[in-house]
Amino acid sequence: MQSIFYDRARDVNHALELARQPGAKFIGGGTNLLDLYKSGIEKPVRLVDVSRLALAGIDELPGGGLRIGAMASNTAAANHPLVRQRYRLLSEALLNGASTQLRNMATVGGNLLQRTRCYYFTDPAFPHCNKRDPGSGCDAIDGHNRIHAILGASPHCIATNPSDMSVALVALDAIVHLHGPDGERHVPVADFHRLPEDRPQDDTVIRPGELITAVELPPSPFAQHAHYLKVRDRASYAFALVSVAAAVDLDGDTIRDLRIVLGGVAHKPWRALGAEQRLRGHALDALSDDVLGRVGADAVAGAQPHAHNAFKVELAQRAVARALRVAIDGYATGFAGDMA
Repeated sequence: MQSIFYDRARDVNHALELARQPGAKFIGGGTNLLDLYKSGIEKPVRLVDVSRLALAGIDELPGGGLRIGAMASNTAAANHPLVRQRYRLLSEALLNGASTQLRNMATVGGNLLQRTRCYYFTDPAFPHCNKRDPGSGCDAIDGHNRIHAILGASPHCIATNPSDMSVALVALDAIVHLHGPDGERHVPVADFHRLPEDRPQDDTVIRPGELITAVELPPSPFAQHAHYLKVRDRASYAFALVSVAAAVDLDGDTIRDLRIVLGGVAHKPWRALGAEQRLRGHALDALSDDVLGRVGADAVAGAQPHAHNAFKVELAQRAVARALRVAIDGYATGFAGDMA
């Protein structure tokens, strides 16, 4: 039996002080950390409970932006009137993630930090995982890799990031607020998660002892034309094989600006800059299926599939085309999420 200590933080400074102790881990909703603790993947010596800190507010900012506290539940964020009105893309992504019960417990800060669901990482029976045991190898490369990355992977790791929320936040140019031993800093969500390179054990750029306190959403031009499409094995509760956050800003009948971000295909949300460039300034009356097909191909340029996930390349292309069409034309109603 491994001993474990529990402390409840009174405020942010107290939380940072407690986190200085060896083996300390912050815990909010615990929906990911506790699973990994029970399976022996995470081995904290001390849990620092930050769930009762005054970080659950969702507040409008001067100029029309929004600040979502790190302890706000996924449910509260998804259903907040201003999120639904101004950042529908985020609301759709959150409501497509997990189950109602998990969304009620999971926090916005924890969602950003959730770890991959690669079987070879979450099951310690598999001995070779560079994310769990750096330098041991990657069993997924020659193993069953149906759910794994096709973009941005490395010889050290082909795991994917599981977060739906993070994909939408990248498309919305969101910023993570961090407090740590060296003070406060702000990191764009697009730069918060890492590609595996030769350090797959580091999922994010968060520093030891840092605490996420909020996510800031700037004013968005994408309120009217945005869609989050999630393709998964079952609609009830599953992680994305491929997902797409598509957001479009129209100037009359011309695409003034847009965002295309993919999930389920890389170690971090994958922004398809080349695909965006092809459509920027494009007239809507020339937006044929052929054009959207080329945009989808641009989105997965450079893909390197493995033995069991080559299907993701075409799936991602088609998902990009459909998500854009829905975002622009509004074919979907409500918060639809799956593609047959």
